[in-house]
Amino acid sequence: MANEYLNTHDNLLSLIGSSPIVRLNKITEDFQGQYFVKYEAQNPGHSSKDRIAVHIIEKAERDGLIKPGDTIVETTSGNTGFSIAMTATIKGYKCILAVSSKSSRDKIDLLRTMGAEVHVCPSSVPPEDPRSYYEVAKRIHRETPNSIYINQYFNTLNTEAHYLTTGPEIWKQTEGKITHLVACSGTGGTISGTAKYLKEQNPNIKILGIDAYGSVLKKYHETGVLDKNEIYSYKIEGLGKNLIPTATDFDVIDKFTKVTDKESALMARKIAVTEGMFVGYTSGAAMQGTVQLYNEGFFNKNSYVVVIFPDHGSRYMSKIYSNDWMKSQGFLESEQEVKKKVHQKNLV
Repeated sequence: MANEYLNTHDNLLSLIGSSPIVRLNKITEDFQGQYFVKYEAQNPGHSSKDRIAVHIIEKAERDGLIKPGDTIVETTSGNTGFSIAMTATIKGYKCILAVSSKSSRDKIDLLRTMGAEVHVCPSSVPPEDPRSYYEVAKRIHRETPNSIYINQYFNTLNTEAHYLTTGPEIWKQTEGKITHLVACSGTGGTISGTAKYLKEQNPNIKILGIDAYGSVLKKYHETGVLDKNEIYSYKIEGLGKNLIPTATDFDVIDKFTKVTDKESALMARKIAVTEGMFVGYTSGAAMQGTVQLYNEGFFNKNSYVVVIFPDHGSRYMSKIYSNDWMKSQGFLESEQEVKKKVHQKNLV
């Protein structure tokens, strides 16, 4: 509980939500319309996943499903895990997390620092494989007495958390002027819950989802078919899926566009040096998708676009903000490659 006069708080959980809307000034300076970001890194756990962690856990408390000393188990690419670990620490629960090997070393180290027991699982196996982080979390839950499984991909409370908070915040902060919402889709809770609320206020608002190459979401949205031929390994964390999460309400999403690993990583770095926002890989994907959608003619001079930036760049220091990692992925040219190109140009 916060003291409205002294601005003091009993713990960090009362700081969750009410993240600011910030205008984009440079990246979109040549675009028609107005562009803003919902800056979720301002949550105490530095991501939008704080919202679902506290909502789901407090609902379990009200239903008598968990008491101090019990264990919370979850499947995560990192951010949900951190939010759960933070909430568990404050409320007095144990925390066990099954984490995708795709998750950055920074995220995994942060989870362990917060006291979570972490099981790193291969990201390249099918979801039904016993080694997948979905199945490992289910097994741990079965084998751990007095535990609950958050199950964010198939938990309607994930979507509800954003329906109750993120959607109303954006509507109020934009004074109902929003015409387009752009958001990444992984579990689908953020985009679905926010979209449901916004479309209830104005059904003409367009909801634009960002998916990754290697994920099945875009094609499933368009055809209703889960095409396993679409699935291959990619680098972006927390975006896209190799299954269909029931937390995603495809009916409230108007269109998906896909982004690449490289362009999303470079865009995140561009956001840092142009807008001064130090954001995560998925935020780069959201912005890259917004640029693509603009180039496809989705926005005009009357557009009022809100892009959700879901997390903070500190989670990716060993990945997209590491020149060595970027070069190893072929996302940045080495100094030798640049010199070679300059030399070849001078010979022409």
